[in-house]
Amino acid sequence: MNAVNAVSAVSLGAHPDVTVHVATPSGLPHRPRWALPALCVTQIIGWGVLYYAFPVMLPALTRETGWPPTTTTAAFSAALVVSALVGLPVGRLIDAAGPRRLMTAGSVLGAAGFAAIAVAPNLLVFTVGWMLTGVAMAATFYQPAFAALTRWYGRDRVRALTILTLAGGLASTVFAPITATLTDHLGWRHATLVLAGVVLVIAAPLHAVGLRGPWPPHPPDQTSEQIADAAPGARAITTSRRFLQLAVALTLSGFAMYAVVFGLIPLLTERGASTSQAAWALGLGGLGQTMGRLLYTTLAARTSARTRTAVLVLAGGVTTALLASLAGPIWLVTIVAMGAGMVRGNLTLLQATAVTDRWGTHAYGRLTATLAAPVTIAGALAPWVGAALAGPLGGYAALFWLMAAVSAVAAGVAVTA
Repeated sequence: MNAVNAVSAVSLGAHPDVTVHVATPSGLPHRPRWALPALCVTQIIGWGVLYYAFPVMLPALTRETGWPPTTTTAAFSAALVVSALVGLPVGRLIDAAGPRRLMTAGSVLGAAGFAAIAVAPNLLVFTVGWMLTGVAMAATFYQPAFAALTRWYGRDRVRALTILTLAGGLASTVFAPITATLTDHLGWRHATLVLAGVVLVIAAPLHAVGLRGPWPPHPPDQTSEQIADAAPGARAITTSRRFLQLAVALTLSGFAMYAVVFGLIPLLTERGASTSQAAWALGLGGLGQTMGRLLYTTLAARTSARTRTAVLVLAGGVTTALLASLAGPIWLVTIVAMGAGMVRGNLTLLQATAVTDRWGTHAYGRLTATLAAPVTIAGALAPWVGAALAGPLGGYAALFWLMAAVSAVAAGVAVTA
């Protein structure tokens, strides 16, 4: 070990004889220069098109086709279930080979899936298009991007992840109004084709070019080989009580959060707001996500992993309760929606760092994909379950009260996770 590494090892609390992988002037991790900017743009496009466009165009879609809202929402939910299941092998592939080819192929597939949705003559083709889009989500959304930046940026990963999610938080802010405008002027089918073209023409080339670079054999910030060897294996971690509790807390919270996201537009239209006003409220909630993520670094520095998990999950329940109780005016509800977005933004970063905060960077892609799978499935079921429950409960306000209670339970579980 050279002198610089020895000094760095001692400063990290390691024995000088233990090999320490640190970022030094002569050993900085090699990473593509444009990886972070490229991923910022592609996350805005991916989430904005493949996720947030659907609830905006859903009223026009069901009105034109006559397909039941619960059935069309079920197709979208099925895509998210596919995304969760495919995300498990995607995590292993990212760990082994890096993100470039996978995320590029995912963008192409996402464009193809969205094009199939646009021209679907019936619900079967519509559902198949969403299934293809679900595979694309697994290959292009946050989880593979998180794994890439965690590996490339090492000790500087929190800054990189924060920047990425700051950009990603703008997805609904950018694409909810754009989707509403395109749908109003072109109809939902032509709007969907335009959005598919955006994914193909912009996102796919950015993944292909921006992610070109060497893939490190292990996370460059691994504290020591000795610690890595002594750390529990991925299987032991995923079957531990702490991991399972964390998964339960994030899954319940994710279910409530996504039910609120997809229930916001019908809640507001139920109370007299126009579709455009509701779309802007959803979009500004995305701006709230970006604003909230600016606070995460400070929050992480001042709280333990358990404390911030419980606090953020509970805060999600509080904002949901406020949305349930406020009948207007629309500007006040929009402000609360932005507050809910701030919580969602922090929860996204919380999930991105949950594994490294507790178990380090070893097998990050596999562990974070395993943690994200039930959360994604819950998020997949939430829109359909929310739409199905709203009627029997007497409206979306009652649904939001139920989701606030679910968040409170999740916060209780998170206290010891």
